[in-house]
Amino acid sequence: MKSDRLLSILLLLQTRGRVPARELADRLEVSVRTIYRDVEALSTSGVPVYAERGRHGGIELLAGFRTDVTGLTADESRALFVLAAQGAHAALGLDAALDSALRKVMAALPAPFRPAAEVTGRRILVDATRWKGGAQRAVDLDVLQDAVFTDRRLRLRYRHGGETEPRTYTVDPYGLVSKAGVWYLVADRRGTPRLFRADRIGAATLLPDPVRRRPGVELAHVWEVLRRQVEERPGDVEVTVRVRRSHLDMFVRLNAAVLTEPPEDDGTDEWVIARLSHGSVREARTLLAFGDAVEVLAPAAARAELAATASAIGALYAGG
Repeated sequence: MKSDRLLSILLLLQTRGRVPARELADRLEVSVRTIYRDVEALSTSGVPVYAERGRHGGIELLAGFRTDVTGLTADESRALFVLAAQGAHAALGLDAALDSALRKVMAALPAPFRPAAEVTGRRILVDATRWKGGAQRAVDLDVLQDAVFTDRRLRLRYRHGGETEPRTYTVDPYGLVSKAGVWYLVADRRGTPRLFRADRIGAATLLPDPVRRRPGVELAHVWEVLRRQVEERPGDVEVTVRVRRSHLDMFVRLNAAVLTEPPEDDGTDEWVIARLSHGSVREARTLLAFGDAVEVLAPAAARAELAATASAIGALYAGG
């Protein structure tokens, strides 16, 4: 758009001083004639810009003229270049737009702030994905974005975890959330807030009907309600285990979300007692990953569940 191009010219001149018309044309991917027309438009709008032709000529702002496009402080300008959840921009198709926006911000920053902002972008990196998270299925967010930004209802074909067949839902979207590298659609279904993992959506159809959100309710509020439901869901089964000291650090890291308290560790015994809160006895099966480094002490139902599962695994491999 012409307005974007005019702003880019203004910021480049403010940052660089005199710039040849050909260089501006190449950077903005337009003709030199278009650049001169844009310069004339800037001048007409009151910007003191002029052009000098010839070998050493170029386009330049009148000495001393500056426009404070951002009004940013030093800390604010640095904060903009710490790009949390960088993968989010790519998933939304905004990588190029982000790069362009940051170039404009950099050009608009007061000169003393630019070096710190540039160093921040090179020295600070935020990777929101988990270690060894495994390859994730590519997610097409286009239809979900359309629904969110045009306030339309969606029809989803959605497969829940642990199920093989998808279900069909008609939902009223509030927005999209990226958490730890995973995208979620936050929506109401029949007036009740629901969370849908984007990588489990097999198909999404934009409906002609306008969205039916609850009055006065915004995405941040619905997300907070759903987040609390997931994180504060009470465990129905308390499982007591003993863990070999050699595996204690790994055990704590992998089970931090379900530990009811720090393990009872006096620093001397080979075994350390820990207590976990699971939603069901079946969830205790995950402890089999530790082999003989973790033993379930109670309840009896959890011991029986692990024994039966281990026996089935043994039979499977013995039969091979």
